[in-house]
Amino acid sequence: MAVKSNKKDFINFKWKGTNRKGKPVGGFMCARSAEIIKSELRKQNVNVTSVIEYKNVFGDGPKIKPVDIATLSRQITTMLSAGVPLVQSIELLAQSHDKLAMRKLLSQVCEDVSAGTPFHQALRKHPVYFNKLYTDLVAAGEASGALETIYDQIATYMEKAEALKSKIKKAMMYPIVIVLIAIVVTAILLIYVVPQFESIFASFNAKLPAFTQMVVDLSRFLQSYWIIFALVLGGGFYAFLWSYKHNQKFHSNVDVAFLKIPVVGKILEKGCLARFASTLATTFAAGIPLVDALISAAGASGNAKYENAIMEIRQDVMGGMQLNMAMRATQIFPAMMNQMVMIGEEAGSLDAMLRKVANIYSQEVDDAVDGLSSMLEPLIMVFLGVVIGSLVIAMYLPIFSMGSIF
Repeated sequence: MAVKSNKKDFINFKWKGTNRKGKPVGGFMCARSAEIIKSELRKQNVNVTSVIEYKNVFGDGPKIKPVDIATLSRQITTMLSAGVPLVQSIELLAQSHDKLAMRKLLSQVCEDVSAGTPFHQALRKHPVYFNKLYTDLVAAGEASGALETIYDQIATYMEKAEALKSKIKKAMMYPIVIVLIAIVVTAILLIYVVPQFESIFASFNAKLPAFTQMVVDLSRFLQSYWIIFALVLGGGFYAFLWSYKHNQKFHSNVDVAFLKIPVVGKILEKGCLARFASTLATTFAAGIPLVDALISAAGASGNAKYENAIMEIRQDVMGGMQLNMAMRATQIFPAMMNQMVMIGEEAGSLDAMLRKVANIYSQEVDDAVDGLSSMLEPLIMVFLGVVIGSLVIAMYLPIFSMGSIF
């Protein structure tokens, strides 16, 4: 039976006081009690006038995002490079961060490290924010005594990963947003505008053209069942997301299908290759064994097809096969990438060669996203023109027909 800890959770406090020059100062800090805050501020020569618990009606405020962890990693790198001790670096960052959730997280990590817990173990208590790859790299840095160097590699890796993720999201979101706008505009026209024309058509006492009648029927359907239609769409979308998250087979099939989408699939594929190469280069350079590094690289690839292939590579490498040969055996990695990995292995500079591969595919993702945006703009204009224009034509067809009769 697990023993429940009696320790109080970290609380956010708002404090006020004066500095050694008598000027008013204030801010927010996280600690388990107000006494700890006062003691810490006295060490900084602050004359504390008030420390009160600050309750945010919105909970912990904005959540911690991967980009926040990337920024934090760069800040730790900078402070370590400046000669600031690790505990003091974390403490300063905990006191000054804008997000309450991050202040609480860093305060907990700082307390654990101050109590003698190794830094990587303190981070492993928060797997939601610091994954296995992150903590393994920190552990390698602590073991080798080169934490500053390793943290620079972590920060660079995370910054590039977030930049790559942002570019791929941009490529995916742009057409999705436009299509959603087209659907909303079409729904508004069908539900609110078409009925106005329908009352006019009723005064004609004439049979409507087939295309117009189809639009009118669709308008009537949406007016009567739009709530059910919206619930079905929302439910279908939720079911898709739930299945993608919880059903591994469905997840794998969707990932494979995404890679087959024209143009977008190539961008996703190059993004997977860039993440795989970058992750493997960073972990291998940190001294993590290749077999373990491949596990991190598989998870970082971001696609089930490549994740499964990389785990197959790991099994072959464990059996004594060279990395480039194991990659060739999967038949999904480009020949150029296989060749560069082979050269890196032969020259004993695998990490450097993998970084070059990652840079090449990252640049190709940049170019592909820019090309996709340029190509989609006219296509989207044509799509919107066809959708909206078809509705307009459908509404005016009866008027044109009446004009030709008279």
